[in-house]
Amino acid sequence: MRRCSVTRKLQIVRGCLEDYKELAHYHYRDSRLGPFAAIFTIRAAKTLAGSFGTRTIGVIVYTMPSPGLELRNIATGNLFAGFDRVTQLALVNKNIRCAGRVILEPRFRGLGLASRLVRETMPQMNVPIIEAMAVMGLVNPFFERAGMTAYTARMPARCVQLTEALSTVGIEKGELLEPQKVQQKIEQLQGTEARLIENQIKTF
Repeated sequence: MRRCSVTRKLQIVRGCLEDYKELAHYHYRDSRLGPFAAIFTIRAAKTLAGSFGTRTIGVIVYTMPSPGLELRNIATGNLFAGFDRVTQLALVNKNIRCAGRVILEPRFRGLGLASRLVRETMPQMNVPIIEAMAVMGLVNPFFERAGMTAYTARMPARCVQLTEALSTVGIEKGELLEPQKVQQKIEQLQGTEARLIENQIKTF
């Protein structure tokens, strides 16, 4: 795959909180950022910054990991499970960092920069495990393109029950990523089907 000529003039360097703040409003989550382990940024050369109107093209924020996650146990074969809480926290904090936010300035999306940002900065964290809880990974699998492996959590029983109920009234699992479409279908239900889904949603 040919790289865009502009991307050759971008470099990834250690960043700071100000770099994150400059792009935070482009992220789908709340812009407030808690404690972090490291920030890296994609910067344009000074000669290009004037043309772009900014030097900060992208940013990745690495945070400390959450204490206990089901997906971590699946991915590591319960490597961090079974310890007392203090020992578990010490092991998790020593060995894991989390890619908490990855943000690109909108004009530079679709150029492979998100996966490049992840791929080139992971080794600099100097820990054996990098994890990411990625809702957007379903839409844009850039973490996988950067060399990470996707893991899927077991669906809780209540989710299975609701999914099956929705399927019985013609709303399939693949449609659940389109909430407006699902809402429209639910609003069109009548009689027994409408009562079924209403009860299932209440139970959920």
